[in-house]
Amino acid sequence: MTSSTKQNNPVRVAAAHVSSEFFDPAGGVKKAIKYLTEAAEAGVELIVFPESFIPGFPIWNALSSPIKGHENFVKFAASSLRVDGPEIKAIASAAAQQKIAVSLGFSEVASYSAGCLWNSMILINAQGIIVNHHRKLVPTFYEKLTWNRGDGAGLSVVDMPFGRVGGLICGENGNPLSRYALMAQGEEIHCANYPPIWPFKDPRDSEPYDLADAIRVRAAAHCFEAKVFSVVSAGFITDENIALLCDDDEARAILEASPRSASMIVTPNGTTLGDTLSDREGLVIADLDISSLVELKQHHDMAGYYNRHDVFHVSINRCRQKPLHDLVSHGANSSVPIANTTLEESLDLINYT
Repeated sequence: MTSSTKQNNPVRVAAAHVSSEFFDPAGGVKKAIKYLTEAAEAGVELIVFPESFIPGFPIWNALSSPIKGHENFVKFAASSLRVDGPEIKAIASAAAQQKIAVSLGFSEVASYSAGCLWNSMILINAQGIIVNHHRKLVPTFYEKLTWNRGDGAGLSVVDMPFGRVGGLICGENGNPLSRYALMAQGEEIHCANYPPIWPFKDPRDSEPYDLADAIRVRAAAHCFEAKVFSVVSAGFITDENIALLCDDDEARAILEASPRSASMIVTPNGTTLGDTLSDREGLVIADLDISSLVELKQHHDMAGYYNRHDVFHVSINRCRQKPLHDLVSHGANSSVPIANTTLEESLDLINYT
């Protein structure tokens, strides 16, 4: 039985339009818990947080040359989170206490390298369990100075009591194959997260990149094609953030002139539900009728009858990235991989010989 047939009542969702506590994981956790608690008290079942909400988005990469970014990178790496670390556990515990599902954007640091980072998104259910862990497949433009490429392990849709939930990070929401991968798994609620600002060219010299408009177009396109609702959470940037990130007047002027992002909840026909937030922090809250999606698929069902699976073949490599693949021989013609096992498991394999 799919979630759409189980779901008879509207599901209340929230997009958090909030600023990050830059380089301050503890402050980010406190703020996440504050807003997820506020959402739960309003009857929300799923809340979505912005891209790299903890410990902030590395905007400085857009504002100065790479040779000037080392200090910020070191601070950013030190502030990034392990997926099994205490910060994520604290948010998961709060989600369980408040009985609310949480989609969280954060900068993830590898367990095997203090300088290997990913732009990540996790989905935590209302029992406080991480049910999906996605790493952005390709860092965009100057994000490559901070983040590694992700993998396909998190391109998954999770069956939750109120609907089938998937998600993508920022520019991935315009990637046809990534989006199709979620459509093909019966996605019903799409979590999308974005940064607070995206300087692409100097906005004082040319027409600026309109981040809010780009977000709206991407969300509407995916909602219409996939027949889903999108909960879009983008960051908010404060004057204090700008002062912290800009070490000269030129950088500050660029940020102040750049268009801001927007958070919204988008329907399958491209309209928005509730408020659209851009110029202040807060929650965008709306009720979604998941059962309404079935009728729309009689028109176009990209993962079902309105496709040709005999003509097109789409596959996903779900293997996690690993820095080392060791093989331990179990005889002349056999071997067992031991990479990414625990020390005890590795010793068991070695001692087996």
